[in-house]
Amino acid sequence: METKYIFVTGGVSSSLGKGIIAASLAKLLQARGYRVTIQKLDPYINIDPGTLNPYEHGECFVTEDGAETDLDLGHYERFLNVYTSQANNVTTGRIYQSVIEKERRGEFLGKTVQVIPHITNEIKNRIQILGKSNEYDIVITEIGGTVGDIESLPYIESVRQLQWELGDNNAIVVHLTLVPFLAAAGELKTKPTQHSVKTLMESGLKADVLVCRTDRDLPDDLRQKLALFCNVKKEAVIQSIDVPTIYDVPNLMLLEGLDRVVLKKLNLPYDNQPNLEQWNAFLQRHKNPKNRIKIGLVGKYVELPDAYKSILEAFIHAGAQNEVKIDVEMIHSEYLDKDSVEDKLKHLDGVLVAPGFGERGIEGKILAIEYIRTHNIPFLGICLGMQMAVIEFARHVAGFENASSQEMHPEALYRVISLMENQKKITEKGGTMRLGAWDCQLEKGSKIHEIYGKTMISERHRHRYEFNDEFRKPLQEAGLLCSGTNPETGLVEVIELPSHPWFVGVQYHPEYKSTVANPHPLFVAFVKACLERKINKK
Repeated sequence: METKYIFVTGGVSSSLGKGIIAASLAKLLQARGYRVTIQKLDPYINIDPGTLNPYEHGECFVTEDGAETDLDLGHYERFLNVYTSQANNVTTGRIYQSVIEKERRGEFLGKTVQVIPHITNEIKNRIQILGKSNEYDIVITEIGGTVGDIESLPYIESVRQLQWELGDNNAIVVHLTLVPFLAAAGELKTKPTQHSVKTLMESGLKADVLVCRTDRDLPDDLRQKLALFCNVKKEAVIQSIDVPTIYDVPNLMLLEGLDRVVLKKLNLPYDNQPNLEQWNAFLQRHKNPKNRIKIGLVGKYVELPDAYKSILEAFIHAGAQNEVKIDVEMIHSEYLDKDSVEDKLKHLDGVLVAPGFGERGIEGKILAIEYIRTHNIPFLGICLGMQMAVIEFARHVAGFENASSQEMHPEALYRVISLMENQKKITEKGGTMRLGAWDCQLEKGSKIHEIYGKTMISERHRHRYEFNDEFRKPLQEAGLLCSGTNPETGLVEVIELPSHPWFVGVQYHPEYKSTVANPHPLFVAFVKACLERKINKK
């Protein structure tokens, strides 16, 4: 069948949850048997979010093929259990870069390069890459920002052109908007939504479906009013009320009939009911835990949970698998010192030391790991967290006083973490780290081998620095087990302490591959170890 396109736009305010609505709609369509994917168009001029501070943009999500992308792609993968790729995230920076490179090569035959048609043609081509692959029946495209933003105008114009070219039954617009409750007036107000739809129409686009974010039920007469003023059918006015967890949204959208309305407008069959059996089994376990544990997350961006979005979601998946509620305590590594570390960590059932870059907060991470190691608390270190575990062990067990990382202390005598060989000549920062999926061979009989149940795995990476192989032998002789290595480069990927009840550090990012359908085995095993420690302490 010919690929159909759904465009998700936003109005009134950012952060209304376009990504969750897009992912939930995709989940429902997938559960009806359609092949679905989602892509994100980001209006910012950065080539990708790889060089953005987490305070600016939250977590940078990494795909199998090494794309550094918006965190919404993490939601897409967690909901659909389908990998995304370079083609699923497009930025204005990448669009303009591509057009300028074509102009430099003389591909426009001396013509003046303009936003229309050259930029809009590039956007349309990027939108249709996934559709033309013959792998998908439906492509959902989320447009970042809000309607009316200067940055978004070329995308809105491209959607207008594409909808006209493809025809009404092949491309529709789902517009997410806000219906606020004004306490002073004591009522919900539709005017912000009306203005948002008007702005959309001024750009030549009509909303086919309205999804209204609200904190309370929309009365029938208000839905009728929105339908009348916004030129949509009443059945296409969809309520998206606040819910306890994002994983409730697909069921909420099913009750509202979002998938049915969309399929009707795309002229596709909608007679069968979505199969959400596995999804609801996960929700049942998530909402009815048999136990409760506390896990500390030690990092330096803890004021902004979105900086660790995939880790927090992986805990939800692993918690449901273990039928346990996980209370995650965010612990700022910059403010950890010898006087506070015991007070911050002693009551926890386990601790994860988070990834990151730069010197700020690393001594706090090392202090935390020393306390964890010496008090037999289950430990999981990810990327920088694994590297800090190597430094802590080198300093306090193996006798390498003041051991450090080349990243923080280039002149350190014992650089147990060093710059990767293939990174030494790189000067540009964007997209130049070790990125995407790499193989890792696990040592038989190790804890990590027991967790995965196989000797060869593939995990995603995002780093420049690595375990310095010069120190491998003395650290192993002191009791550190290097239990996972890359078969091509010999790069140490996994370390563990056999003398400790549960102490594992990984150079890769397991959180990127955890989904509702397939909770990551490393998180599942870590949560299980934390639960066992709590039970045994009673």
